[in-house]
Amino acid sequence: MRIFLRSLIARLALAAVLPVAAVSFALAGAGNAEAQQMPPGAKQPSEFPRVKLTVGMFVVDAAVAANDPDREQGLMYRTQLAPNEGMLFVFNENAVHCFWMKNTLIPLSIAFIRADGTITDVDEMQAETTNNHCPRNNGVYALEMSKGWFQSKGIKPGMKIQGLPQPQ
Repeated sequence: MRIFLRSLIARLALAAVLPVAAVSFALAGAGNAEAQQMPPGAKQPSEFPRVKLTVGMFVVDAAVAANDPDREQGLMYRTQLAPNEGMLFVFNENAVHCFWMKNTLIPLSIAFIRADGTITDVDEMQAETTNNHCPRNNGVYALEMSKGWFQSKGIKPGMKIQGLPQPQ
């Protein structure tokens, strides 16, 4: 009887542990969901160069997309951004640069910026859409942040962004 009870207790303990282990395994995999969603050849978020920008009294930690492949990928496939994290797009020409949100999983706000750092336009963009978002003015930079970031910080056209890298 004692052996039977030990065996029964061992089986019950194992039955209690297996679901916990399965949930733990599933949760551990969820932490890598962003990496798993990136298609082969896509740049991981940590692989983009970064720059600290100042907008009013706020500091932005921005990944920099300054070449065609990086600008094409942008924030595609990302599932989240830190509170003051964004992506700065740097262009080699002063022009109207339009954006869309194909394969971009999170809604974003975008500020279009002149070479001198002046914000010319701010727009809100819905996730996974192909609507064009174009500024009314020429510019050299665009800064994408989580949707509503500029409005919540009181950042508007006419304000300047400091710390912008020079276009190449």
